[in-house]
Amino acid sequence: MLRKEKELARKRRKKRLSARVRGTSERPRLCVFRSARHIFVQIIDDSRNHTLVSASTQNTELKDEKRAPGKVQAAQRVGRLIAEKALAQNIQKVVFDRNGFLYHGRVKALANAAREKGLDF
Repeated sequence: MLRKEKELARKRRKKRLSARVRGTSERPRLCVFRSARHIFVQIIDDSRNHTLVSASTQNTELKDEKRAPGKVQAAQRVGRLIAEKALAQNIQKVVFDRNGFLYHGRVKALANAAREKGLDF
């Protein structure tokens, strides 16, 4: 019962956020999804309905490296990777979409790591 309530609360937050957060070609949307084991990030241009860049903990670039000791550290590595890929495609400014997830833990670690690498949001 508790799991269903948590999921409904996330969906309510997601609905509130999606009304305000839209990605444009000048400032695309950085969308985060986290599951129990992995974290996924996409940079999306909503005006063209096109994914520009994506990264996750399942990327081959991260699998080649030594495995991170925890999920927060893995999220930081994904944040650095998405920032590097975005800057390689001349994307400096994005709108952050936390997708209804609370801004702490893995989501916050990913956002801070992307900011440190030079992504602006």
